Amino acid sequence: MEIGMFQTDRRVDRDFYIMGWCAAGIFAALFLFVRVTGIPVWKFLLPCPFHALTGAYCPGCGGTRAVRALLAGKWLRSFVLHPFVPYAALLSGWFMISQTIERVSGSRIRIALRFRDVYIWIALLLIVVNCLVKNLALFVWHVDLLG
Repeated sequence: MEIGMFQTDRRVDRDFYIMGWCAAGIFAALFLFVRVTGIPVWKFLLPCPFHALTGAYCPGCGGTRAVRALLAGKWLRSFVLHPFVPYAALLSGWFMISQTIERVSGSRIRIALRFRDVYIWIALLLIVVNCLVKNLALFVWHVDLLG
């Protein structure tokens, strides 16, 4: 099958599907660890070295806080902190659900989301715009959107 913006290779979908289940397993183990031990693992994360050195936000700044907000059910707050996080959660969630339905049904229910390059371009655009907006707000208007 031709690989491009509107078509995909089934092997890519299979590989992402396997990686999705691996990521879900890791996330479940981490979630259980936090629940059982009560140890907040995010307290052990180091601050962003780019922000510490320059005072500017890197393209990933706000991502951890966005994940925490998303897990708390605060979708809008997560989007403001880092729009890539809810975008990736929705896209990967629908990918995994739709791929599972299609695989379990033996392809009788053909609803599986397929990988497209455009999803990567949208993610890149979200990351770049997020970085630009946060740094413009910080240096031009002295508003810290992550503060």
